[in-house]
Amino acid sequence: MAKIKDPGFGYKTTSSTKRIVNADGSFNLVHLNRKFSISEIYSRLINMSWAKFLILIFFWYGILNLFFASVYYGIGVEHLTIAKTSPFQDFLNAYFFSAQTLTTLGYGLISPQGNAAAFVSSLEALLGLIGFAFMTGLLYGRFSKPKAAIRFSEVMVLRPFKEKRAIMFRLMNKRNNVMIEPEITVTLAINEIDEKGDLVRKFFKLDLERDKIMYLPTTWTIVHEIEDKSPLKGYTDEQILELNAELLILIEYYEDAFAQNVYQMHSYSFKDLKGSCKFVPAYYFDTDGQAILDHSKLSSIEAV
Repeated sequence: MAKIKDPGFGYKTTSSTKRIVNADGSFNLVHLNRKFSISEIYSRLINMSWAKFLILIFFWYGILNLFFASVYYGIGVEHLTIAKTSPFQDFLNAYFFSAQTLTTLGYGLISPQGNAAAFVSSLEALLGLIGFAFMTGLLYGRFSKPKAAIRFSEVMVLRPFKEKRAIMFRLMNKRNNVMIEPEITVTLAINEIDEKGDLVRKFFKLDLERDKIMYLPTTWTIVHEIEDKSPLKGYTDEQILELNAELLILIEYYEDAFAQNVYQMHSYSFKDLKGSCKFVPAYYFDTDGQAILDHSKLSSIEAV
């Protein structure tokens, strides 16, 4: 089993250290004293979740309209070709005019009168054009960005395998398309005491039963057999289950939707490891001979 000399994660660790890579594939790292760059805004908006992205859009849309509505209200709604009524209705009219100007919609029922209102509305229209052009670019970037669509089982299993033992986990494609030539690399990160008595993190590239296949239309069970060359060879089942260790996973495959290779990271803590269990089949045939892939059974296990 090859020990990795330069994993890129560093060797220092503590007894209470957290996992290196989160389950979603992101690095578990906190940046301190890092200078902010304007160029990071686009990257953050592209990579944030859809829920946060949409909330942010509606938030800033509302804030801008409230700001310009307050400006129009301060100038006076009589400068928007509408008669003054109650203060609340006047502010609503200013808000709706702001929304029409910001979106460059303009129903024509309300229009600016006077230099002050005309200047503010022209500035708001310019900001609206720039803002919607920016949001259009963000939407295109979010939809066109290549993203892997792999689901990993929530647990790993430790079970007898070919008269020996093996650690296994399972993955599947979330989409209907077929993964082409998926290839996986699994690295074991284990905390051990070195010859100086210091706690260090050691990395090993694990040998797998198969690390590459041609296609993946269903599920793929990744198997590391604990044989003579395995770094886990000298451990009992109970010791393996108690290890302060982590599996770091990198998978690559060709995505025909984006016509390029995509990558996805994942990790398992050994706290996710279940002993003397096996995965329940998620791929089977019904009575008519139709192939069925049950996504709800990806993480289902049963006792060996």
